[in-house]
Amino acid sequence: MSTRTRTLIRGGLVLTAADELHADVLIEDGRVAALAAHGSDTAAGWTADRVLDATDRYVIPGGVDVHTHMELPFGGTFASDTFATGTRAAAWGGTTTIVDFAVQSAGRPLREGLDTWYAKADGNCAIDYAFHMILSDVNEHTLKEMDLLVEEGVTSFKLFMAYPGVFYSDDGRILRAMQRSADNGGLIMMHAENGIAIDVLVEQALARGETDPRYHGEVRKALLEAEATHRAIQLSRVAGSPLYVVHVSAQEAVAELAAARDKGLPVFGETCPQYLFLSTDNLAEPGFEGAKYVCSTPLRPKEHQAALWRGLRTNDLQVVSTDHCPFCFKGQKDLGLGDFSKIPNGLPGVEHRMDLLHQAVVDGHISRRRWIEIACATPARMFGLYPQKGTIAPGADADIVLYDPHTTQTLSAATHHMHVDYSAYEGRTVTGRVETVLSRGDVVIDHGEFTGRAGHGAFIPRSTCQYLN
Repeated sequence: MSTRTRTLIRGGLVLTAADELHADVLIEDGRVAALAAHGSDTAAGWTADRVLDATDRYVIPGGVDVHTHMELPFGGTFASDTFATGTRAAAWGGTTTIVDFAVQSAGRPLREGLDTWYAKADGNCAIDYAFHMILSDVNEHTLKEMDLLVEEGVTSFKLFMAYPGVFYSDDGRILRAMQRSADNGGLIMMHAENGIAIDVLVEQALARGETDPRYHGEVRKALLEAEATHRAIQLSRVAGSPLYVVHVSAQEAVAELAAARDKGLPVFGETCPQYLFLSTDNLAEPGFEGAKYVCSTPLRPKEHQAALWRGLRTNDLQVVSTDHCPFCFKGQKDLGLGDFSKIPNGLPGVEHRMDLLHQAVVDGHISRRRWIEIACATPARMFGLYPQKGTIAPGADADIVLYDPHTTQTLSAATHHMHVDYSAYEGRTVTGRVETVLSRGDVVIDHGEFTGRAGHGAFIPRSTCQYLN
């Protein structure tokens, strides 16, 4: 339980998606009680048990990462971060809420999959968490279960147009799930890649002896991401349901989203830091090094990055999440030595999203407020967590980060806290660093020291998407 205390954050620049103000923040019983201009009579009259000096610091909402995969079973192994290690690493990086994916096993009830994920997370999380539900098997029973999950606060459902034989749903099943979500208020999340066509290209590449990691990017063609994105949009129009396309990586897919949004359709898109900062150059690193960067959708040639940044500025892309799904280079990624199709798909990233996006502010890609919008406020709104999460306002949870915008740091596996043996950003220097992190008013990171605990994090039931009202 949070201790009943008053905390005062004094002297910082408070950044939200809407405002930048020099203000002091008063916290009581785990929530933001009030804000007042620094130096005002109101602020001067406040007393607190603990005062945090935020001079020359940004005071920002804790990050909301709505796409993580802790302990995900995939490709004969498991994501290497547990809920304990992954949420601790998230806290180190200034993220104070994750939304992870519970997985339905084909032929089994949604309830069973969700209960499995509750059990994995319960008592282990350092920060607050919520769940989406992966639908592996759409049938009359699971369609009815969707309604029950929405009532329980699990209000989003992920479907896959990729991975035949694992998670894949055909267009008929996708349409049925979309129709159901149109009625119950749930949000359909789509992995948009034409998996049937990709499997043909994989088979042909391996037959030609093209086995290296770089071929993972070559067979998962941008046009097949764009085609699936287009198809998902049309199915959602037929069903009358909203659509959220995950991990958008290709400029052609951004164009499909932009065209739909120009028609006023409730279609949304997310991208991830790996697509903004990494490219096929990484997949082509010599030896087997490229395996570190195998994820799906895959990294694209560098020229796609400009379209992603533009999409974030024009709001054709609304959210940056990590799709954090780490696999160790030794013992996991190397399952695909000699066959790129056997490399577990996923990258570590939950710890670095806030810093990389601050670097984007420094580089002039986005504004400070847009940083907070795409990393905190919009993900919270999109998935029914706002204004409890994603902002600094009276009544909001005191999930707050004191951020030093001037310090530089070098990202490295030697210093990160994710439970994985490599960094996708090894040796990259970024400007800005998390200094202090509060989760519901409790300090969980304090000047380079983890002061939180497993079990502090609570499950947060979510309302439905707040862009549809």
